[in-house]
Amino acid sequence: MKILVVNCGSSSLKYQLIDMTNEEVLAKGLAERIGIEGSRIKHKSTGKEEVLIEQPMDDHKKAIGLVLEALVNENHGAIKSMDEISAVGHRVVHGGEKFSDSVIIGDEVLKTIDECSDIAPLHNPPNIMGIKACQELMPNTPMVAVFDTAFHQSMERSTYIYALPYELYEKYGIRRYGFHGTSHKYVSQKAADMLDKDLEGLKIVTCHLGNGASLSAVKNGKSIDTSMGFTPLEGLVMGTRSGDMDPAIISYIMEKENMSIDEVNNLLNKKSGVLGISGVSSDFRDIEDAASQGNERAQLALDKFKSRVKKYIGAYAAIMGGVDVIVFTAGLGENAPETRKSICKGLDFMGVEIDDDNNNVRGKETVISSSDSKVKVLLIPTNEELMIARDTKNLI
Repeated sequence: MKILVVNCGSSSLKYQLIDMTNEEVLAKGLAERIGIEGSRIKHKSTGKEEVLIEQPMDDHKKAIGLVLEALVNENHGAIKSMDEISAVGHRVVHGGEKFSDSVIIGDEVLKTIDECSDIAPLHNPPNIMGIKACQELMPNTPMVAVFDTAFHQSMERSTYIYALPYELYEKYGIRRYGFHGTSHKYVSQKAADMLDKDLEGLKIVTCHLGNGASLSAVKNGKSIDTSMGFTPLEGLVMGTRSGDMDPAIISYIMEKENMSIDEVNNLLNKKSGVLGISGVSSDFRDIEDAASQGNERAQLALDKFKSRVKKYIGAYAAIMGGVDVIVFTAGLGENAPETRKSICKGLDFMGVEIDDDNNNVRGKETVISSSDSKVKVLLIPTNEELMIARDTKNLI
């Protein structure tokens, strides 16, 4: 069974074709600048040279069409016919309260995804465009929606509810949803595999640390808490997002700076985080370079980020009644040994001990804690595409 995984953004489309008999990636690529001048596709089939396809892509349907042409191309393709594609798995950011697992897409499912666009206006509309484009071009191929929010639907009511008038939850669905669920689910399952343990008996804190970042408390294979909330703005300090803060700051800034709600929303989502503190960049590599050269604000941004991650690890250990495993994943989590070490420093009271030699690695599945560490600390590269393909296979 070969499954095409599609992840649509507003002007981009990432894809992978995976052979599920051995979970081998047959091809992958990125279509970018959709609807913009200079659109192109970077495509690579396994064992062949990467190709750059520069063609106008007015919309997602055109982009999907070019992707399918690339997959069956005689020279740089991965399959001989589109009939070899058994199903398409779509990443969908928000499934609201309706979906606690992945689902086969029909008219009602698509309608519900559209209804969730109110609370995910930047993400769900392009996800829908990708689904509709594939449906038009591949009308007989089953489609599956895999939601970023689904894994966190196992949270208790007391965990996801906000202390607002209850009618606002009933009217508008204002509650904690959580995101990065596909990543948290994948790495928690992989952690159990790596340690040869039953996932049912483990208490895991998964740390998805990138430009967007979140933690999840995973107990017995289920998410019981997560740091992101109604939107991806809540929680950790991130590349450009503020994370947790006193909500009264919003009205205070609006009054003092004469800002509109849209301007403040833009400030909190795109101009805050480590970018806002450091004044240097939203890229942690740039901030680390600046800090190493004595930039105090850059160092402050790094210290704030690490402190917030450590705070959540401690909180989740308390919520779960202990922790067996801590997992680092995503761009920063996978590629920043010093950051991982700093976050774990001072957690020895919990039984966390990092081995410097084990930790001196990037982007590789490995145990980075010492052999006598009571809490195992793992580095696991996330693989959301494979998780989407697995869910799609199981449903089909």
